[in-house]
Amino acid sequence: MILTATQLNQVDAQMKRLISTDNYYGKIYREKGIEGIDSQEDFESLPFSSKEDLRNAYPLGIQAVPDEEVVRIHSSSGTTGKPVIIPYTAKDVDDWAIMFARCYETAGITNKDRIQITPGYGLWTAGIGFQAGCEKLGAMCIPMGPGNTDKQLQMMMDLKTTVITATSSYALLLSEEINKRGIKDKICLTKGVFGSERWSEKMRNTIKENLGIELYDIYGLTEIYGPGIGINCEHETGMHYWDDYIYIEIIDPKTGKPVPDGEEGEIVITTLVKEGAPLIRFRTHDISRIIPGECPCGRHYPRLDIIKGRSDDMFKVHGVNMFPSQVEDLLQLVDGASSEYNVTIAHDDSKNKDIMIVTVEVEGRVDFEEAADKIRSLFKSRVGVTPKITVVPVGTLPRSEKKTKRVTDYRFENQ
Repeated sequence: MILTATQLNQVDAQMKRLISTDNYYGKIYREKGIEGIDSQEDFESLPFSSKEDLRNAYPLGIQAVPDEEVVRIHSSSGTTGKPVIIPYTAKDVDDWAIMFARCYETAGITNKDRIQITPGYGLWTAGIGFQAGCEKLGAMCIPMGPGNTDKQLQMMMDLKTTVITATSSYALLLSEEINKRGIKDKICLTKGVFGSERWSEKMRNTIKENLGIELYDIYGLTEIYGPGIGINCEHETGMHYWDDYIYIEIIDPKTGKPVPDGEEGEIVITTLVKEGAPLIRFRTHDISRIIPGECPCGRHYPRLDIIKGRSDDMFKVHGVNMFPSQVEDLLQLVDGASSEYNVTIAHDDSKNKDIMIVTVEVEGRVDFEEAADKIRSLFKSRVGVTPKITVVPVGTLPRSEKKTKRVTDYRFENQ
């Protein structure tokens, strides 16, 4: 995907504005003698920005406007290192709401809908982003926030909620509770908008069948506004992203070089008009690809494929590199296996070798021992590792209101 003339001018303007400030990146660009860009080649020669930069700039080193122009801050939900703090101007907040409302519209949601918002509020961008987009759209907002499933379901029934927004993990929990309580006929949901984490096709199908709704993937990250910078349309041929606000390139995560459209790699995002904390060539670590060609829906916004995982989600056992997405792909081949699993890795000092335990939920209608043998065999033949397999009944593993932690690696806990 090549920068358009308009995007090139926008990036150049962002660069010049950063260079004129004491912003963290402005100093870096000045030190490198960068004055702006005139071409795609100039752009691709610019240094990447990263979450590590943002931590180094803590708390407000990436702020690019005077304090009096900052109306809000948000922080990423990361659990390691210093938090990342992102300042927003009033225009940034409004631009984000416009993009989010566009997401709702792309999903066929209108001002006649009633949107129940379950993601968290506060420093996390999720809840307030879903709400701002809802209000910009003019729909009825039901700002529940996370947790209290009893109250969530009661409000859902009493207010006749038509759209549920959530992490996929919490959507799964709600769908299971609705089925368990036998209240599906009292639920008026027609659509679900889910984000914040990758989710498998098996989980998607479970939620869709349990609730009987259309599902939409929403994309975003705190560093780049928050959720709402892209969403899939009714044709489910990838997520449209708003290229009048952001520019996306896909790079080879090892070489840092851009790859052709259609080829998989790491998503890198440049903000085109962001004021409070512009980011140029921000490495997201999310793995996807730009889908070439036009979407059948007729929209001209470019498309990203679903997020396959993160380049920093990789874990290694017995010299073999693995990703959670590989585990999910294997489980789809096993009759009765649900979407829920976790991987635990530890080192057995007495034998001086790593141990990998995969715990998988399986439906009661199938033989647990046969399911475990099938999963073990698939790991051995397709991944090259033979883990210990523990099979448990559906509903055994904990459900999360936020992102579900799939892999726990005790080998590095005390390092």
